[in-house]
Amino acid sequence: MSSTRMDRTQLLNALAQAGRENSTAAVMFHSAIASRFGLSSTDWKCAEIIHRLGPIPAGELAKLSGLTTGAITGVVDRLEKERMARREHDPHDRRRVLIHPSGDREDEAMQLFSSFQDALAELYSNYSDEELALILDYLNQATKVMQREAIKMHQ
Repeated sequence: MSSTRMDRTQLLNALAQAGRENSTAAVMFHSAIASRFGLSSTDWKCAEIIHRLGPIPAGELAKLSGLTTGAITGVVDRLEKERMARREHDPHDRRRVLIHPSGDREDEAMQLFSSFQDALAELYSNYSDEELALILDYLNQATKVMQREAIKMHQ
């Protein structure tokens, strides 16, 4: 059934179903990659946060991931063991620990994503710039909704 033939209720139901399927596929994809590094999905996604935002205080990583500071200690231990992150004292406050991304295994990670990135580039070629802008807006807004809802669950 094409989206032009669906009424709004059907379209919203189809969007909800597609969103669940996309979410599950994303979790399974990242679980597969995490296992290649000997990590859990949570460890892997924490490594991604560190890579994207680092250096980052351990407390901030706990807040962003929804984990306790004690759990973050274990995550960072495992990431250090796998050469994906390293701890350093904050030069401005020696009581605070900053978690830095480690580039030791970045090439290995990029190789795992290469096929995925190529497939997405091919998919994107099917859309106009205006459609891509709409998709980008949706993803950004849906991410904010998900982040807010996750925060609610941790309160």
